[in-house]
Amino acid sequence: MATVPGQLIWEIVKKNNSFLVKEFGRSHAGVRFSKEPNNLLNLHSYKQSGLANKKTVTIQPGKDQSVLLATTKTRKQNKPAALLHKSVLKKDFRRMANAVNDQVAKNYYRADLKHAALARLSAVHRSLKVAKSGVKKRNRQAVRVRGRK
Repeated sequence: MATVPGQLIWEIVKKNNSFLVKEFGRSHAGVRFSKEPNNLLNLHSYKQSGLANKKTVTIQPGKDQSVLLATTKTRKQNKPAALLHKSVLKKDFRRMANAVNDQVAKNYYRADLKHAALARLSAVHRSLKVAKSGVKKRNRQAVRVRGRK
């Protein structure tokens, strides 16, 4: 089975697909977002597209306070079950950031997605933090005492 070039896929799906989200602002030109998988910034562009590119990066929350880093294998494009190479990151944030940097940029995979991958990692890691239970912070604003003259 021959694979279809990414540029042809993009020309087919760029005008209308099921993942496209159109947001209209004040002017006639609206903003276009995309809900497709493997799209780090959720922008509707060829560079960020998870459908048209062979090499994509995904960062998602995993189980038990972990982060899942998945990259696509370029030679498994016609086998969806074996398409993703998944890595579970459970360390502190700095080590996870170094692992994402090594996997995306230093490994000659997609260096142009390094900043977007680190931004997504930061957002996912921030969402996984659990609020500490215990004593609540006191309100440190000045309290007005009524009844004094």
